[in-house]
Amino acid sequence: MLETAERVDPAFREDVLAGLSAPIPAVPARWLYDRRGSELFDEITRLPSYYPTQTETALLKQILPGVASRVPSGTAVVEFGAGSATKTPLLLEAVRPAVYVPVDISGDYLRESAAEIAGLFPSIRVEPVVADFARPFELPESISAFPKLGFFPGSTIGNFVPRTATDLLRSFRDLLGVGSQLLIGMDRVKPINRLLAAYDEPEGVTAAFNLNLLERINRELDGDIPLDAFRHEARWNDILSRIEMHLVATRDVSFTIADRRFSFASGSSIHTENSHKYGPRGSRVLLLAGGWTPIAEWNDSAGDFAVILSEALPNRFAP
Repeated sequence: MLETAERVDPAFREDVLAGLSAPIPAVPARWLYDRRGSELFDEITRLPSYYPTQTETALLKQILPGVASRVPSGTAVVEFGAGSATKTPLLLEAVRPAVYVPVDISGDYLRESAAEIAGLFPSIRVEPVVADFARPFELPESISAFPKLGFFPGSTIGNFVPRTATDLLRSFRDLLGVGSQLLIGMDRVKPINRLLAAYDEPEGVTAAFNLNLLERINRELDGDIPLDAFRHEARWNDILSRIEMHLVATRDVSFTIADRRFSFASGSSIHTENSHKYGPRGSRVLLLAGGWTPIAEWNDSAGDFAVILSEALPNRFAP
């Protein structure tokens, strides 16, 4: 049964219907993260083959004293796409901000993780914001006077194509303001077999995470997609330097969503997520194009992952 209008995000309906009607069918990756999707992604981050979380967490433990020395006292930390905020305690312990503002699209999951953070750090005010950080939103007025540090870990920036990533970074700059800082994680290019193993592991959790999108569509948009008609597939696109996730039709299939009819031929796919990988120069150029000037950069010993601290400097009158 179709959920009530109050419970169905109209943007979700719009994106699904438009995306599946497009010449190259695709659904924006943000819709993978309902409550169940967020839980599955947390499980993915604990898998042995999923190196990004393990590598970034170890790197943060090493570098955060150096980060803290560059961050003003009394800062408000704004985390974009906070989810379960697993890396956040490391940052808060080092920086000791006045306020922590986690931003995430999954409201229930966000509120639970925010409550956990508040319990761990009673001296830090926690003000969660339920929002899609890829779309315009406002920060609490109560932090307007604070210096701000944006936190964007997990190489989440890699989920966006470069044009959109640049726009997103510019929106972060506008939101946080001139003089603010951004601590961002970026995954590096590495051997293809290792990349594919991280996104199509034998445990099948990433497959369940991807296929959960179809379950969400059925539940929230009155869909009747046969779940056994699609399988998860991870692909490396060398020209675009990215891992792609697809839901591939295992047979010819037709279904309805919100009274709209769709048909997919066997072997065709729905593109659900990208994970772009950046070399050192590419990551810096992306940040600069987004209005952020890198001021410090750290890499793990194997060169698998980078954490970069950038600053929103005033715009120059001329080059």
